[in-house]
Amino acid sequence: MRIIHTADWHLGRIFYGVHLTQDQAYVLDQFIRLVREAKPEVVVIAGDVYDRAVPPPEAVSLLDETLSRLVIELKTRVVLIAGNHDSPERLGFGTRLLAQSGLHVAGRLGLDPVWASPTDANGPVNICAIPYAEPALARERFGNPELFDHASAMRAAIAKARTSRPRGARSVLVAHALVVGGEESESERPLSVGGTGAVEPSVFDGFSFVALGHLHRPQRAAGNDRIYYSGSLLQYSFSEAAHSKSVNLVELDAAGRARVERIPLAPRRAVRCVTGTLEDLLRAPVGNEADDYLSVTLLDRGPVFDPVGRLRAKYPNVLELKRAELLARGNGAARVDYRTLSDREIFASFFQSVRGEPASEEEVNAYLDVVERVRAMERESPT
Repeated sequence: MRIIHTADWHLGRIFYGVHLTQDQAYVLDQFIRLVREAKPEVVVIAGDVYDRAVPPPEAVSLLDETLSRLVIELKTRVVLIAGNHDSPERLGFGTRLLAQSGLHVAGRLGLDPVWASPTDANGPVNICAIPYAEPALARERFGNPELFDHASAMRAAIAKARTSRPRGARSVLVAHALVVGGEESESERPLSVGGTGAVEPSVFDGFSFVALGHLHRPQRAAGNDRIYYSGSLLQYSFSEAAHSKSVNLVELDAAGRARVERIPLAPRRAVRCVTGTLEDLLRAPVGNEADDYLSVTLLDRGPVFDPVGRLRAKYPNVLELKRAELLARGNGAARVDYRTLSDREIFASFFQSVRGEPASEEEVNAYLDVVERVRAMERESPT
């Protein structure tokens, strides 16, 4: 059976103030052409379809157009799940009605498990779709107060799904999670505000193939030849400048063994990091790369007049400017990049600096509980 695995479209994403809808539409046109040529039995989209719970209208329109082309025009079955950026309720609207047309959506955790069973010459392949399993939500939906982490929440969701598993030896799981050892990027929203949000690969035992979303770099999870991330649709941070974006073309044989091929996607504009003096960059020859999204690190020493304005005359999409001289300058103390710290570490550092003593575990947990509840409200906020 032939399956195309993609994830982390993040429709509606804003990158340094630039709305990326046109860039996303450009790549999704390629994706549609790939589906038309490869003729898979099913397309799986492993979460984070939108960039936020209440997406802008143009993002909704782009998703509607893309799914319509897949399901109606190409008559391809699609299995789609909600990720940690999506609103489960909004994404899951009309689930039963859509399933009759070949679009299977797993939005809300804890509802009847979503199974699809496309067939090939070797019989059916049972595809289980499990939306993002947030521990607090899993405790409520499954009535189990012991589900304190992502691993236990995912195990509970899989166990519930298995109670209604159709007959057949070959099976595929579509899920949204961080597997231990996975390589993260700056553009991913952390799955946990305290502790770890990672799950062990053993959580997914029993499936022939596991199609995951969340990590933006295409990769095989923990070296496991059954568990794969397709990566994101586009480069969504400058830390991803070296990433080649792609989708996975998966072929399952009669025994359920998977062969995975990465099919590259070419962006409308690449994300690049460039370094040099202002004069060198202004003199450098450019072709189609002039419109790329750029992070520029200037090597000039001393004052430089209007560097952004002068650079944008040649490179219109300079989005970030850094001065190597300023980055290297300091007062002798070690600089801390707070973007790399967890909420727990940031709060502990702040508490220590204000109170002059370390925060207790009770105080840290109280703060993390508030953060988790605020983020849950933000996901459903229309603004």
